[in-house]
Amino acid sequence: MRIGMPELLIILAIVIVLFGARRLPDLGSGIAKGIKGFRKGIAEDEKGGEHGGEKSPPEDKPAD
Repeated sequence: MRIGMPELLIILAIVIVLFGARRLPDLGSGIAKGIKGFRKGIAEDEKGGEHGGEKSPPEDKPAD
């Protein structure tokens, strides 16, 4: 099932009616921040491994 241009225009019209033209930029930036935070969390989780994204304290190296 594919979404074509007429369907996208109908969805856009419904969104404008529900939220209003003034709130669309705020809605878009909120969604973008959420996606950015989600991607950052995923990246930290991949780096952190079993620590759950928490950074471990640096280990002290003995001085020679």
